[in-house]
Amino acid sequence: MTEFAAVPDILRLLVVPAFGFLAWRDIKTRRVPNKTWYPLAALALLLLVWEVYTLLTGDVASFRRRQFFIRTVISIGFLIPLSYLFWLMGGFGGADAKAFMVVAVLFPTYPSYELAAVGVDGALADLPIVVTDVGVFSLTILSNTVLIGALYPVALAGKNAATGYVSPGMFVAKPIPWERATEEYGTMLDFSDRKLTDDLSLSGLWSYFTWRSLDLDALRMYLQWRGCTLADLREDPDAFRDPASLPDEPNPPGDGSMATDGGTPAEESLGATPSDEGDEEREAGDGSEAYDDPWGAEAFLDDIEGTAYGTSPEVLRGGLETLADDDVIWISPGIPFIVPLFVGLVVAFTYGDLLFAFLGLIGFV
Repeated sequence: MTEFAAVPDILRLLVVPAFGFLAWRDIKTRRVPNKTWYPLAALALLLLVWEVYTLLTGDVASFRRRQFFIRTVISIGFLIPLSYLFWLMGGFGGADAKAFMVVAVLFPTYPSYELAAVGVDGALADLPIVVTDVGVFSLTILSNTVLIGALYPVALAGKNAATGYVSPGMFVAKPIPWERATEEYGTMLDFSDRKLTDDLSLSGLWSYFTWRSLDLDALRMYLQWRGCTLADLREDPDAFRDPASLPDEPNPPGDGSMATDGGTPAEESLGATPSDEGDEEREAGDGSEAYDDPWGAEAFLDDIEGTAYGTSPEVLRGGLETLADDDVIWISPGIPFIVPLFVGLVVAFTYGDLLFAFLGLIGFV
């Protein structure tokens, strides 16, 4: 067994099925429980301590010892702060950041698997095949993940183009009928329906970077809290804009997962109906200006714990107005980042570094 690989490297293989499970869960629920990271973090620390102890107490060349510590410092000192920074900027979810932090500690250097010990010959006799000069395995996993994740916008744009939706938004969003809004994970986007060539100026394109609107998890929380469905809201949006229609005892909002979509619609939960005077005011517009808190958005966010995924009253109101009026909405499904991370991890274990291989192919390295 030890001819095949060192014991720490054999134990690192346990991470592959673990991340496979996390990727499956990320696709299905977009949620990874915090407790999932405890055993992985414990394994990472155990193996790091194991290897440090072996290097310090064993008969190891000083060059190899120094090389290991340099690569460990690069892995932990670069990838953990980078993951935290991306999380602060909103580029990573909390689970994505924790995943890369675990990877940074778990894979500071390249593992080695000599398949020749089990009868494999040729190029596959020693894995990974492509090893970088830097030798920091966590950076290989990161670069593989980024390259594989970059295929998602391309695939999304191709799907949108095939169905006739061609605009700058085709790379980050997809159109869905309004009734599916509570059956999807992602974020509503708000941008004008233009063609790709309508406006190529910097100011025109910049408007496409201010798309983000209502998080669909926050929408489900709101509907659950009010005890209604999206169909109820569309049937009589004027009544729902009136904060007087809020229920006296709202439901627990849940966390916005599919299991908490909607509530038990009840006629009495709508409370007071708008007055005739309010109806007259609404004829001039959508009626939001008639109330201090249209849709009860501020009341909802004040009543619940947390921030509903960063949703503000203005964002919630804008999303509800869109859902009340539009038959088709655009949503960014986002990339469940642990999925390309899992694929990047498997590729790193077997083939190695995709970027390094490409740069070598074109003569850069």
